[in-house]
Amino acid sequence: MTTDSNQPAHRRLRARFVAISWRDLAVSFGPVVLVSIAAIWLAVWLVKPAPPRTVTLSAGPEGSSFWNAAQRYKTILARDGITLNVLTSEGSRQNVERLADEKQNVDLGLVQGGVSQGIDVDGLVSLGSVFYAPISVFYRGARVTKLSDLAGKRIAIGREGSGARALSLTLLKANGIEPGGATTLTAYDGQEAAQALIDGRVDAAMLTGDTATGPTMGKLIRTAGVHLMDFAQADAYTRRFTYLNQLTLPRGVFDLGRNLPAQPVHVISPTVELVARDSLHPALSDLLIEAAKEVHGKANVLQRAGEFPSAQVHEFPISDDAARYYQSGKGFLYRHLPFWIASLADRIVVLLVPIIVVLIPAFRLVPSLYSWRVKSRLYRWYGALIALEREALADDAHTEYRNLRHRLDAIEAAVNRLKIPLAYADQFYVLREHIGFVRHRLDAMNAESNAAGDAPPADGKRGEEVVRGA
Repeated sequence: MTTDSNQPAHRRLRARFVAISWRDLAVSFGPVVLVSIAAIWLAVWLVKPAPPRTVTLSAGPEGSSFWNAAQRYKTILARDGITLNVLTSEGSRQNVERLADEKQNVDLGLVQGGVSQGIDVDGLVSLGSVFYAPISVFYRGARVTKLSDLAGKRIAIGREGSGARALSLTLLKANGIEPGGATTLTAYDGQEAAQALIDGRVDAAMLTGDTATGPTMGKLIRTAGVHLMDFAQADAYTRRFTYLNQLTLPRGVFDLGRNLPAQPVHVISPTVELVARDSLHPALSDLLIEAAKEVHGKANVLQRAGEFPSAQVHEFPISDDAARYYQSGKGFLYRHLPFWIASLADRIVVLLVPIIVVLIPAFRLVPSLYSWRVKSRLYRWYGALIALEREALADDAHTEYRNLRHRLDAIEAAVNRLKIPLAYADQFYVLREHIGFVRHRLDAMNAESNAAGDAPPADGKRGEEVVRGA
């Protein structure tokens, strides 16, 4: 029996046994780490930053219904640490223009229907309708039930930029009345228009939410000789202009003692929408709708309790966040936690998703990948060993014994130089036993061949077949 030092160099065991193969570990971890980084980056990219603490709303003239509503929003939002800057404006038209202009530092606006013609409103979304803003036509003289009856008269339609003016021009045009014709259209609005009507400087005044105040409306209702027009064609207007609604004011709704109005009055009204840029933070969307619900959710002479805010929209698409709110209400976190804590928790949850969905399964896969990497080096030589044995056993093989032995020795030498973790030493030695088994079988087949007088050529070159059959 020969010692190891007398054996050929390629037969000596030079394998390196290590606690762990860092190269295999790096290759196994690499794809997982890359996928995890990509997942976390995507989550961070998708997660919106914390809600801003200051937002700006374009309302209307000071004292108008738009302005008053905005002031109430401001008080409600302050409870959650949000500062609402309220800007005065000429009205709905100017509010839309400000929102459409990215250079303007405006996030929100109160906008009545029918005022955005000619303005590029891409990128603007609605948080829902918040209240009615009826077009109220007050007049002097003989009974008027149609706008066409005002042809040739003096009409106050509101100043430039107001929703009252934009809507008035649209409705008057539908009745054949346009600027430059026989009808005089003046830019009076709000209190100024009411006083001009009382003083007889105009024959009619068309007022709506962004230019009229409650006291102004009440003053006109109680002024002798001034009447509120009953729209006889109200139903036709709502068919022609889909953003309009028909409302009926019952007898005595303004003053029961004086029975004002003395008869039911039909009016037409757009809804006022809370419009925002589509970049508005989702958490603020919920907070604003909640504020609108508190301000506009009660019953009054124009609406039922709970009717507003609503998903009823006309010129602007409802935002995804608002649609979700109207369908299912506030999110779970915002229902049970203070606003800022819920906002933080909401973002943390989104960041945890890739950890739960990607990282945990991925790191559970790492041991399997590591094991496969180590075993694959052993399996590679099993493949070479099987190929060699099949070649030797093939009936039509012409491979010489010495060539096969030389290849087998090369396989053994390569195996003996492998770097193998200690945990896989048993499989390493099993492979070496199998190499020995193939060598023993090859030697036996060679001995049988020699006994039959069919010794291999001495030069070791490829000759005739030396092994036949199994």
